[in-house]
Amino acid sequence: MISAVVILALSGLAFGAILAFAARKFFVPVDERIETIRNLLPGANCSACGHASCSSYAEAVVSKGAPVDACKVGGAAVASKIAGVMGVEAVLDEEAKVAEVMCRGGRSAAPHSYEYMGISDCKAASLPMLHGGPKMCEYGCLGFGTCVRSCPFDAMYMGDDGVPVVDRDACTACGKCVEACPKHLIRLVPRSKKIHVVCSNRDRGPVARKVCKVACIACGACVRACKVGAISLRDNVALIDYSKCTECGECVAKCPTKCIIEVPRVEDTKGGTQSAQGEVA
Repeated sequence: MISAVVILALSGLAFGAILAFAARKFFVPVDERIETIRNLLPGANCSACGHASCSSYAEAVVSKGAPVDACKVGGAAVASKIAGVMGVEAVLDEEAKVAEVMCRGGRSAAPHSYEYMGISDCKAASLPMLHGGPKMCEYGCLGFGTCVRSCPFDAMYMGDDGVPVVDRDACTACGKCVEACPKHLIRLVPRSKKIHVVCSNRDRGPVARKVCKVACIACGACVRACKVGAISLRDNVALIDYSKCTECGECVAKCPTKCIIEVPRVEDTKGGTQSAQGEVA
């Protein structure tokens, strides 16, 4: 009995020695910068940077030379700190952005052509066999909240009229909602800009007006009103060139269907609640 215990103890010591030797022999040093960068990152693991997690992004920065400014959530502040760790200069030319839903055709504005009884998911409802969804406007938001559920930061919610609303304060421009929308209605726009064309309908005016009360009808009133040439019509939809727009508001005033809106800048929303129309309550 005693000999068996001794043999077991000696075997344990031998295996322990072997494992200790192997650990030293095959030890792979870990660059301390990886842990430093990992601690600088917000830990959202949203994969907007193109990597599976914050940890994998940190490893990619150190080991593979990934851009130091890829973290959408951390923005310029985190990029500058990561650049400092890596001993490089952070080039932060791109303006900060925020998600905007380019549709305001909710239940009160855009009628349905049939009653949908399927899965409450925009991708499921937009299948070709279902004619792209129950709305008469084939370009409009289906209102099942797939984008809302995709947001890892709770920066979206469904408005009272069945169209998603972006919480501009909470949005990090990670792009998850952009990927989730099967109608491609969500875009990342300059955070500093407050005037947007929130319609994606490419039908001709009479057809667009029939399927949605707030659709762009390509009348050109906004184009004529703009004194700096910042608006044009493309595929029957008004398009704003943000690099030229002075935010004078003339296009907003002239639009007959009110599909051009003025939203408050992020700093203007403090203390208020942004509505689906971009107003502050």
